[in-house]
Amino acid sequence: MARKALKLASWTGMALAASGVYLYSNNYLDPNDFGAVRVGRAVATIQDLFLSFDDTPLGAASLAQVHKAVLRDGRTVAVKVQHPKVQAQSSKDILLMEVLVLAVKQLFPEFEFMWLVDEAKKNLPLELDFLNEGRNAEKVARMLKHFDFLKVPQIYWELSTKRVLLMEFVEGGQVNDRDYMERNRIDVNEISRQLGKMYSEMIFVNGFVHCDPHPGNVLVRKHPDTGKTEIVLLDHGLYQVLTEEFRLDYCHLWQSLIWPNMEKVKWYSQRLGAAELYPLFACMLTARSWDSVNRGISKAPVTCTEDSEIRSSVANYLPQISQLLSHVPRQMLLILKTNDLLRSIEATLGTRASASSFLNMSRCCVRALAEHKKKNASSFLRRTQISFSKALNLWQIDLHELGLRAKGWRLACWVSALLCWLFPIPH
Repeated sequence: MARKALKLASWTGMALAASGVYLYSNNYLDPNDFGAVRVGRAVATIQDLFLSFDDTPLGAASLAQVHKAVLRDGRTVAVKVQHPKVQAQSSKDILLMEVLVLAVKQLFPEFEFMWLVDEAKKNLPLELDFLNEGRNAEKVARMLKHFDFLKVPQIYWELSTKRVLLMEFVEGGQVNDRDYMERNRIDVNEISRQLGKMYSEMIFVNGFVHCDPHPGNVLVRKHPDTGKTEIVLLDHGLYQVLTEEFRLDYCHLWQSLIWPNMEKVKWYSQRLGAAELYPLFACMLTARSWDSVNRGISKAPVTCTEDSEIRSSVANYLPQISQLLSHVPRQMLLILKTNDLLRSIEATLGTRASASSFLNMSRCCVRALAEHKKKNASSFLRRTQISFSKALNLWQIDLHELGLRAKGWRLACWVSALLCWLFPIPH
């Protein structure tokens, strides 16, 4: 089985990398890529538009690279430029991916990876349209404007095209850079909580989810004027729009996982396509063992032993994981990817999901489900009852969290008293 898994990893790795192989070799800038970039979108040279332009990119990927520049009016901007010929090459790369995935299917019939090709065909054209990325950025900024810790760079529409995007330049350290946070006195636990709040709101309440939160796209900083800690969200090309039915089922499922109800975990997992593999599905969503899921993920803390067991079990369940991924709604695939990226950030920061973060998720689920019920309520009395029930549920969550904090505070007091007794401070 291990040899088979290794071969599979090699084939699928090639398939996943196929769309980037050619593009990484084209790491130069062609002035023609700027096309009609200028105020009024008239034809202009680079020199007409910029006071200065840094040739060394701030970051580069398979589709584009980002440069720092200064406009003639003094604004410092980030310029995202699509690589030359990427539009024409992308269709060839998808075809190559499809061939490789079909080859995997011939070698290992029990593995299903055609969904990789389907997702690439759907998402790549959207990622290649930088105007779409700009619209996504503005949409998420409006949706999450009540989070004062979130910064989404402003888009300069008059200077942007489908292949070039100009936006406000914002400096910061990557979200996984603990040294940067220590130097700038940024609390990693606060960042982890804020990131969890932001994504819970996107997934459960709005159903509009930024699906590429790798460290290069999530910066942290102290605001230069206020000194307040901020999260800067970049690269808005890849979003998942959740249907209302999917979003509500997902809310119910997470409520069942947080406040353990195994009957509902099974029911809503199966509604989301997991069939009889619902225990595996629950474990994949939570990154916890089935034993922890049964006990309640908000009650049982993560242990090193559990993490090790999960990692060692993955290879044994590859066929089942493949089968599961081929049957869940396509919306779930990018959500699972997003979950994994967020957990990777938590692991690097040493801030694995805590009871507090699960309670924040639960609050979002309560609000989302209540709003859906109110929208479909036929009378003022019924809407009032729903609002009262929502307030009561949120109050119960607050009370539960207060109890957890008080318990932690009492424990801290006991430990402090014990240490003082064992090691008295000399007078």
